Amino acid sequence: QVQLVESGGGLVQTGGSLRLSCAASGRTFSNYAMGWFRQAPGKEREFVAAISWSGGKTFYADSAKGRFTISRDNAKNTVYLQMNSLKPEDTAVYFCAAPEEYHVLVDATTPREYVYWGQGTQVTVSS
Repeated sequence: QVQLVESGGGLVQTGGSLRLSCAASGRTFSNYAMGWFRQAPGKEREFVAAISWSGGKTFYADSAKGRFTISRDNAKNTVYLQMNSLKPEDTAVYFCAAPEEYHVLVDATTPREYVYWGQGTQVTVSS
């Protein structure tokens, strides 16, 4: 089983940047693809970005392309989400997630692909 703990959220002005971190423990981190999702009040959880085991493949929601970068450091058991040019519509609770060990993501954008979830970290972008 994998435990995931997000950090790095906070309050930032429009146009600012934040880097979210997700620390994993419990199993061999490099055996897991990883994803970031977000959920705003009253809305469904939506895909933001995902990364393969090795970091060689990345996937982004259209809303994140060009502004957000997902990366991972397998030596530190951590996945990151660098968020630049933040907008008020990016305000949400951000969650990191992992599928089953060795699972190759068929559709990285769907929450059903993921089994393990962190508690989330709040990101608020003021206008």
